[in-house]
Amino acid sequence: MRKYETMYIIDPTLEEEAIHEVVERFSNLIKDQGGEVEKIDEWGKRRLAYPIKDHREGYYVVMNFSAEADVPQELERVYKITDSVLRYLIIREDD
Repeated sequence: MRKYETMYIIDPTLEEEAIHEVVERFSNLIKDQGGEVEKIDEWGKRRLAYPIKDHREGYYVVMNFSAEADVPQELERVYKITDSVLRYLIIREDD
């Protein structure tokens, strides 16, 4: 298994409970695909460098996980179809 890090920005207008459901959804997606979530770091609301979809703030989440090569592709697919995700980035950590 390879190590990955993903950062995604969630719509800040969501209620706190809805934000935690989104975070849980992505971590469960990795676990269901046979991956292992090592760490979830919720940074909270931060000001964006530039407006995204008319938002000046976003709720930042950083997640470290280990998984096979196909899991990040599935995670990216789900990020794209989730309306509450403003931006995302997935990188593979080098050994």
